[in-house]
Amino acid sequence: MTEAQDPGTMHIGELADRAGMSLRTIRHYDEVGLLVPSGRTTGGFRVYTERDLERLLVIRRMKPLGFSLDQMGELLRIVDGLPGTDPEDTAARAAQLDAFVQDARDRHAKLVERAGMAEEFIGTLSVLRASLP
Repeated sequence: MTEAQDPGTMHIGELADRAGMSLRTIRHYDEVGLLVPSGRTTGGFRVYTERDLERLLVIRRMKPLGFSLDQMGELLRIVDGLPGTDPEDTAARAAQLDAFVQDARDRHAKLVERAGMAEEFIGTLSVLRASLP
């Protein structure tokens, strides 16, 4: 017999499907504290919410930019604290978030540059191939 699941929640398999990630990766993120499930069933199965999915998608978007797990955790802690009740704390978190935005822009620019180099390389190979019988 299966347990009833609260509406608006999902088990790890559905979360993995919706995020396009593996179960193993999601379990690893739980182990390192990046994505702790919102709850567990009486049988011990992880239960996630839409908010957990949004958090996982933030992590997934950071990965191709080369952010480390520590950096991901730092950004998530900043986001978790916004908006704060203390204006000074909120301003400090906003400044930290601005630094992440600039870092992400810089990393994106490097990826675009590398993609351009890859396109040039493919073009070079295509020209070489076209010259062969």
